[in-house]
Amino acid sequence: MNFYIVIPTHNEEDFIAKTLESLANQSLLPKQVVVVNDNSSDETQNIIESFTEKYSWITLINATSTNEHLPGSKIINAFYKGYETLDSQYDVICKFDADLIFPENYLEELAKHFIANDKLGMASGFCYIEENNKWVLENLTRKDHIRGALKAYRKNCFLEIGKLKPSMGWDTVDELLAKFYNWDILTDETLHVNHLKPTGKSYNKASKYLQGEAMYKMRYGLIITFISALKLAYKKGSFPLFKDYMAGYFKAKNSKIEPLVTEEQGAFIRKLRWNGIFSKMK
Repeated sequence: MNFYIVIPTHNEEDFIAKTLESLANQSLLPKQVVVVNDNSSDETQNIIESFTEKYSWITLINATSTNEHLPGSKIINAFYKGYETLDSQYDVICKFDADLIFPENYLEELAKHFIANDKLGMASGFCYIEENNKWVLENLTRKDHIRGALKAYRKNCFLEIGKLKPSMGWDTVDELLAKFYNWDILTDETLHVNHLKPTGKSYNKASKYLQGEAMYKMRYGLIITFISALKLAYKKGSFPLFKDYMAGYFKAKNSKIEPLVTEEQGAFIRKLRWNGIFSKMK
């Protein structure tokens, strides 16, 4: 099974070598890894080049964008810079972050899952972060959700969902659309991936409204957005975030921003979300 991997990278000199080393040590090697150096000002490029000299299947693409870290658009635009250099001879396309350490059997185990179920569209392990010298589950979302840091898509699923959306919420809408097109999603609790830089660490103030905007663009509607925003703010331990999320939703609604999904897909997503909410109330 051919794995192609694209790694968007910005100022990751402290982590990128560990990520690439863990991929080089896989029991099932990827066929191609493209690292997109997106406007880094540190030693990221030199570190990547040291790997491209050692491994023929690792390539470097240099891209230029803003230094501002806005979740969604920046990282997905960088992903496409790498994806566009690849041919179509892949079975699974991965978008990985540049601050991960994968267990040696990671790709091999994913391959087994994809081979065993031809309706499996997406699969992953779990992110763990270091707290008090121990690696613990980075528990920001449901265990059946694949984190944006380590997405792996079967080719046909990736194409059918319209690839990745350059917007905040891309790593939720991809799963919702996969379900809309009747693809299965799998998370393997035995695959522990060390996440060296916790999610959201580099987010800035300008991004605080984007979560609510994403909920609007996924056609959640007001009530589901309210419930989702409250739950997410609670998990992050910050009530002011709830107000930011709701402000972002109304700002997007008043601006009549183009949704990421069709009306039919939106109706499916709302039904899916309500089913999830009601199931937890039983």
